[in-house]
Amino acid sequence: MSEANDDKPKAGLLRRLLARGEADPAPDAAAPAEKKSWLKRLAAGLSRSSSAIGRGVSDIFAKRKLDASALDELEDVLIEADLGVGAAARVREAVGRGRYDRTISPEEVKAALADEVERILAPVARPLVLDRAKKPFVILVVGVNGSGKTTTIGKLAAKYAAAGLKVTLAAGDTFRAAAIEQLKIWASRAGADFVAREQGADAAGLAFEALSRARAAGADVLLIDTAGRLHNRVELMSELEKIVRALKKVDAQAPHATLLALDATVGQNALRQVEMFGRTAGVTGLVMTKLDGAARGGVLVAVAEKFALPVHFIGVGETVDDLEPFAARDFAAAIAGLSEAG
Repeated sequence: MSEANDDKPKAGLLRRLLARGEADPAPDAAAPAEKKSWLKRLAAGLSRSSSAIGRGVSDIFAKRKLDASALDELEDVLIEADLGVGAAARVREAVGRGRYDRTISPEEVKAALADEVERILAPVARPLVLDRAKKPFVILVVGVNGSGKTTTIGKLAAKYAAAGLKVTLAAGDTFRAAAIEQLKIWASRAGADFVAREQGADAAGLAFEALSRARAAGADVLLIDTAGRLHNRVELMSELEKIVRALKKVDAQAPHATLLALDATVGQNALRQVEMFGRTAGVTGLVMTKLDGAARGGVLVAVAEKFALPVHFIGVGETVDDLEPFAARDFAAAIAGLSEAG
């Protein structure tokens, strides 16, 4: 079981989590050092993708003029790094624009790559806005087995609670006793209310009870865990629909946000997950988890290009401080292997 970092999240991060999209008017003094540390962790998390891209770019463009063959090879490298066909074509066009028959350095290609990836990601880099008029604001977290749902909920609970919000956690993964116990520990650390039933209980009934209790207790936020389910298992996806229906019996607008936890190691399979969970649960935003050295994080570019769903957070580790609001520029620089992300 993952151990949480006992240090409280910095105020600047909390303000960004709760922001309505405006810039932080008064970042705290530690922000530059924190930013550098985060960028280093992000660069390390994307090292598999950035290293593959970097090697390919160097092999293609070292002491070579840019021509159609070089651009074909670049496009292949980007597709193999999981950026997707559409994004790869956009980068190819951007790199080739105005540079034909010129000697172009690998660093110039990486800079053009980062600029184009940022253009793709910028429209989806949006904070998770909590509508305080909805009390509690219900966040349903879904995803396949092992995608990091429970840990993500725990991190969010810690951040929201530290910001002064009254939080309730619901252990909707009733299949696994370990998931219930893990969420109970996160709730205890955050000082959050906790709603659970015995292992094997009806998840929809648990969701109904959790929202009813959270509303009665005056909670600001209700975070609901769900069992991991394969997106191609019809009966399990039907159960997810049942959970949503149960919530709507208490609040017709609930859930107010449905987050899909995407494991960054799954590569192109993430596209199918977004499609199927979006169809079943009405996914409103994404959290990319497990961005570590084994990750294939380039797929986030493909997901953004195809679905245009908001990407709210990315996680690079197990502690509270390893979950950050998604920033397009930082991610683009890291995946291109630019020095500012290292």
